[in-house]
Amino acid sequence: MSESVLVAEYPAGDRVIGRLTLNVEKTLNALTREMVDVITDRLEAWADDDRVVAVVIDGAGDKAFCAGGDVQALRNSSVESPGGPCDYAEHFFAREYRMNYLLHTYAKPLICWGHGVVMGGGLGILAGCRYRVVSERTRIGMPEITIALFPDVGGSWFLNRMPGQIGRFLALTSSHINATDALYCGLGTHFFAHEQKQSVLEALAGLAWESNLEADTAKVDALLKGITAEVDPPGAQLAPHIDVINEWMAGSDLLAIFDRVMAWQGADTWLQKARDGLAHGSPLAATWIFRQLNQTRDATLRAVFESELILGCNIMRHPEFAEGVRALLVDKDRSPSWTYSDLASVPAEVVDSFFSAPDAMPTLGLPE
Repeated sequence: MSESVLVAEYPAGDRVIGRLTLNVEKTLNALTREMVDVITDRLEAWADDDRVVAVVIDGAGDKAFCAGGDVQALRNSSVESPGGPCDYAEHFFAREYRMNYLLHTYAKPLICWGHGVVMGGGLGILAGCRYRVVSERTRIGMPEITIALFPDVGGSWFLNRMPGQIGRFLALTSSHINATDALYCGLGTHFFAHEQKQSVLEALAGLAWESNLEADTAKVDALLKGITAEVDPPGAQLAPHIDVINEWMAGSDLLAIFDRVMAWQGADTWLQKARDGLAHGSPLAATWIFRQLNQTRDATLRAVFESELILGCNIMRHPEFAEGVRALLVDKDRSPSWTYSDLASVPAEVVDSFFSAPDAMPTLGLPE
């Protein structure tokens, strides 16, 4: 049985660069709890290892960097413990968010090669790295409303830092974006052809590393800036639609937003897909997604992950998530029986209940 995360070190002068490769191609490198533990353990060890000057994170195969978390395992945990605690799922979230926080605060250059499918938990890894490479076949999304989850793994942080109302739009519509869009909204920092990966890694190894974050970051900045993409970027989707996105998503009234989106009758197929994503998503999930983004807009990174853990644990203890995964991935009938038929039917007190820490939830244990 192959290792789910390949751990390697390759020479960079008299130092080394660490490399973590997600290695479960058959699941599009979807994250398991064991994979999260390996990544965290290695990152912590390399942070204290003076030989290691930087870390590269990529995915095996040509289809995906990472398609997210193993939601079927999360669903099993939820179904097996109605009302909770859902030990596997809740501890998975705690460990995953700890890993995400470590990425965001890492004291050495992190380079993520975000080729192919980058969804959910995979996007959380990409967004946490200083250098976020996207390619001609990058396909990014946070499709959680489809299965009654929410854009976690730091989504409350990075979605709130996008231009205009793009973050809210992506969260509520589960729209997919490409590399050009990722650069536009800040999720990507550099665009290269996927076939350039090996040459970029070799160029990184050839730098005169100093084991000084400021100096080494300047060297990586200059190196990546000087590399020309060997393929044309895909056509933009976000920029041409930004006025419609901002108009749709404006204001503090979720019902008004929903009505505006549903009233749109244009012929643009990309916007039609976005409208359908909101229309078919869980009404209950739409309410907690909207509230989570609003209440974390000015939160610290630590507070973001603490609030995401509370919401994530509460969602696992409610049947809505299990039903969403059943309809999409288990029975594949794409006909979920949501708890509430529409947004107006969701009681405010029910929404409130998802934002109070549940009994016996795991601790996040972030470093001070």
